[in-house]
Amino acid sequence: MTATLVYVLHQAAFGAIAAAGFGVLFNFRPVSLAWCAASGAAALAVRTLGLQVGWSLEAASFTAASTVTVAAVALLRQDRGPSASAVAVAGCIPMVPGAFFAQALLGLFALTAPQGAPEGPTVVATLASMLRVVFTLAGIGAGIAIPLHILRRREF
Repeated sequence: MTATLVYVLHQAAFGAIAAAGFGVLFNFRPVSLAWCAASGAAALAVRTLGLQVGWSLEAASFTAASTVTVAAVALLRQDRGPSASAVAVAGCIPMVPGAFFAQALLGLFALTAPQGAPEGPTVVATLASMLRVVFTLAGIGAGIAIPLHILRRREF
């Protein structure tokens, strides 16, 4: 239990740092950078907990993006207005699976090399990595878009 908590806090801390960094890249105001860090920490904590209980990366990323978007819109709608959704996006960017994307690109490079790798295993590994990236990005995108669409209505 303690090891899991330490791991979740570790992931949350680095999610906060990464999300605040993306907030700087997006030219957010200093007050909004704190909200970006909080949303990044929450996103990575929820995703890590989902992965710890056995969810797929895609499902855990969708749940984390949904949770962060609902929380950001609920907490920041009055204070930040439309930029609440931008804070949610900045918090979700650290969940993009860069390692899988790198594996997919390296596999594509290996396949197109003059003295290419054995094609069967390389193609399978490359496609598997690329599909993980595509479905994870789709999960993050849907996790942001669906709550924003639902919470945009006045009756909620």
